Amino acid sequence: MAPADFLKEYWQKKPLLIRNALPGFTSPLTPADVAGLACEEDVTARLIIEKGGDYPWQLRHGPLDESDFGSLPETHWTLLVQEVDRLVPEVAALLGLFRFIPNWRIDDVMVSYAPEGGSVGAHIDNYDVFLLQALGKRRWQINNTPVDDEVLVEDLDVRILKDFTPDEDWVLSPGDVLYLPPRIAHYGVALDDCMTFSIGFRAPSYEELLSGYVMDAVVRLNLSDRRYSDPELKPQNNPGEISPAVLAKIRAVFDELLRDTRQIDRWFGRFITEPRRGVYQTTPDEPYTETEVGDLLLHTAALERSISARFSYIQHANGDASLFVNGGEYYLESDVAFVAPLLSGGEPLNADALHPFLRKEGFVRVITELINEGFLEISEVPEAGIE
Repeated sequence: MAPADFLKEYWQKKPLLIRNALPGFTSPLTPADVAGLACEEDVTARLIIEKGGDYPWQLRHGPLDESDFGSLPETHWTLLVQEVDRLVPEVAALLGLFRFIPNWRIDDVMVSYAPEGGSVGAHIDNYDVFLLQALGKRRWQINNTPVDDEVLVEDLDVRILKDFTPDEDWVLSPGDVLYLPPRIAHYGVALDDCMTFSIGFRAPSYEELLSGYVMDAVVRLNLSDRRYSDPELKPQNNPGEISPAVLAKIRAVFDELLRDTRQIDRWFGRFITEPRRGVYQTTPDEPYTETEVGDLLLHTAALERSISARFSYIQHANGDASLFVNGGEYYLESDVAFVAPLLSGGEPLNADALHPFLRKEGFVRVITELINEGFLEISEVPEAGIE
């Protein structure tokens, strides 16, 4: 199926089961790998024990340790680890399959492992998700009608739908993919040792958008020292009335916050690329100079995007561009604005791709800054070098 057809027919509209979407797929991770990640600091992990824990549907948060796994029952539990794409290059590579969806919409790849019977219960997500079966088999039941108001089982650690009636019932094997739009109820149960990779997509709520922008504007415009004032105040007939003049002044305050659409655009780029659960990039032991970077790229090196970095950009009407990486903005004037689409695309940053730009003013400066921030990495490939 062509990406355009998928987006038109299914994206945010209806589920799609894709049998053998990745023929011969072999998981780049073992269950032991997933357990190891769950034990690391700064990694978001959850352990859900449906049966055999201290109480039904017990939830434990990471980081976990060996004792957590040593006391587990043989069946009916699930381990979930978030943002594995920012930790494991082979998992990050899977995101290349979804580049027909904008970078900023991609959230993360969550990896779940479960023995027989493992599940997180019938639930909904508020975002689109592709469920890639990576190991073993999992039975998925779904209801095709989006849930407007979810009614949950009370007094549980996890959010499980009280009423769930499936319309579809499938068993997925490695390489199969199930796409689900937001708020489609689904219930997955491991039939044997099972791993599922969940590629989720960001869908910020209006509350997040409004509160995030207002807080940004408060700081950017230094509003904490600005207060309502009315030196032109006149007597009014009824002191209880909030006059039209007052309301106009209050509306003007909000108009000031929302008038500058370019600032809203640039805020959104920073907001939507900021890591949600942690920062994993590493910086060089010693910062590179522009001269060093220029020489390396000219003769022996290519670049790689850090697996922890998210690149997006906005092309401004005046020819400038804003490049956003992990919540930071690099404002690029028109002479170097070409860097933004170059780095945000999915094409390899090899010597052939980079060499035409090396002598453009400002190019090496921007690249050097991104390398020293840990968003780009130098990978030496002598055979691809160009003298």
